[in-house]
Amino acid sequence: MKHTTTGIRIENLHLSFGETEVLAGIDMEIQPGEFFAFLGPSGSGKSTLLRAIAGFGPTPRGRILIGDRDIANLPPWKRNVGMVFQSYALWPHMTVRQNVAFGPEERRMPRREIAPKVEAALELVGLLHLADRMPSQLSGGQQQRVALARTIAVEPQVLLLDEPLSNLDAALRVQMRRELLALQRKLGLTTIFVTHDQEEANTTSDRMAVLDGGVIQQIGTPQELYDTPANGFVAGFLGTANILEGHCDGMRFITRAGYVIPVADPVAKAGRIVLRPQNITLQGNAAEGSLRGSVQHREFLGSQIRYLVDTADGQIIVDTLHKSGTAPFDEGAQVGLAIDSLSAPMLA
Repeated sequence: MKHTTTGIRIENLHLSFGETEVLAGIDMEIQPGEFFAFLGPSGSGKSTLLRAIAGFGPTPRGRILIGDRDIANLPPWKRNVGMVFQSYALWPHMTVRQNVAFGPEERRMPRREIAPKVEAALELVGLLHLADRMPSQLSGGQQQRVALARTIAVEPQVLLLDEPLSNLDAALRVQMRRELLALQRKLGLTTIFVTHDQEEANTTSDRMAVLDGGVIQQIGTPQELYDTPANGFVAGFLGTANILEGHCDGMRFITRAGYVIPVADPVAKAGRIVLRPQNITLQGNAAEGSLRGSVQHREFLGSQIRYLVDTADGQIIVDTLHKSGTAPFDEGAQVGLAIDSLSAPMLA
């Protein structure tokens, strides 16, 4: 199937529902062929931003460019984007083949072209053998593939995915996100994936934008955002984060309680340091001046043991690798916390 690979540029986009502004000055660029995720909690504006690109909802202020064409004021059917909804939105009275043919038919494609496009789309998602079944005869994963095939059949410039895996069980969700990424790579189609699930965004996206309160908090690769978060919200949303208050003094970060944490890349005005649970090691003895505390709680998580350690700087979560035959620390044990300074970014 033929798909034109193109990028997206969003410039100073504002959108309001009544007097409530839900998107506040969005500026970003998505590269051609990129798998890009919008990530954020409920109410962050991620789905609203996706729908603004699709043309659903109020007309925003600002520009949305696909290639060099500003589509911000165009109706959805003139934007040449394809959208897969969370509910899949399949016609229950139509067969799989008819559902996939619906888009090309609505776009008034020549009838002689529709059948091969439908065949190619179903072949691509591995459902050609089920073309004559009804949606009710399919599993959740198969219905999701039909929704993808229906969107692919219209040969959009951009593929928009609005939490398409959220209705699947955990095991199928993992399988489908791999298949989804493989399909996107095969098509080379610029794709935007909306999710609130950090694991889904981390495992599929080339880059992601973290949103909160209608504002982009940070854009980057999953590893960049995890390792060097721009602020406390990003640090806390992308996995578990311990954030300690203090100040930077040369190559040392000094916590409010006076503990010293060596740092590899000091920030002059840093007032907080981010400690990931897996980058802290518990020790039976603490070096002079280092962070220390007592184990308040312990959880066995299979591959890891998670500790909640009470310190003078507050409670800190520590994850240690579980090894058979190794005795864990008991609740109430006095411990030292050795921190990997290379993995402790600082926040202003």
